[in-house]
Amino acid sequence: MKNSSSFNLSNKNVLITGAAGRIGSEVAKAALEANAFVIITDIKETKLEKVYKKLSNLYPDKVLSFCADLSSQKGIEYLINNALLKINKIDAAVHCAYPTSEGWGEGFENLKSENLYQDLSMQLGGAIMFSQSIMRCFTKQKSGHLIHISSIQGVQAPKFEHYVGTGMSSPIEYTAIKSGIIAITKWLAKYHHSQGIRVNCVSPGGILDSQPESFLNRYRNDCTNIGMLSPKDVASAIVFLLSPASIAINGHNLIVDDGWTL
Repeated sequence: MKNSSSFNLSNKNVLITGAAGRIGSEVAKAALEANAFVIITDIKETKLEKVYKKLSNLYPDKVLSFCADLSSQKGIEYLINNALLKINKIDAAVHCAYPTSEGWGEGFENLKSENLYQDLSMQLGGAIMFSQSIMRCFTKQKSGHLIHISSIQGVQAPKFEHYVGTGMSSPIEYTAIKSGIIAITKWLAKYHHSQGIRVNCVSPGGILDSQPESFLNRYRNDCTNIGMLSPKDVASAIVFLLSPASIAINGHNLIVDDGWTL
């Protein structure tokens, strides 16, 4: 298939976690369009298999798939070690994994400690542990690029008026996790200076997903041109960061939100 991307990722092996999700699957597709070889992984085996079949039909011999549970260090090491047995080198990793507890999304007043601890551990703790393992790989190679996924909710407080009457909310733990992702991105970039390693993150705005019209209208009024984003809008920004065009960008949080944070 003809490369439709402005940024060429030829000869790059890109590992994408959470690849069965909306953003992860779109990142995989965009990276393939930019001529990368991709390794996709997710804990949801059936959904991952569907993504793999779709992508491998479009890009034969350019996709490798592993089902893995990245909530444990053992699962993370299983993924990276087995990927390296197949491809020898991981040039970049995009950490889109998004595990949640059974109580995810509960209102602040109903928040339970066991769910809070689980979400903080799986999402923020999981991002740190994934970083630790992939950095061992990058340090040995003396090169590599890690991209984490944060959110506009990690940049500033939610606009609670958008949610009135919708039954929707933006959890306090989501803000804590996503602001933490930005912080660890900067820490990792600084800690691994002068090693040929880069670490960046992307903070997307809201992704269109059958939200109520009242919410969409309020959200759109606080943006500039688009309003809610598609996963493709986020994926194209990530491919830019993966490409040689972003070589001087390190420790940065790239906000992709159509002006929501202005």
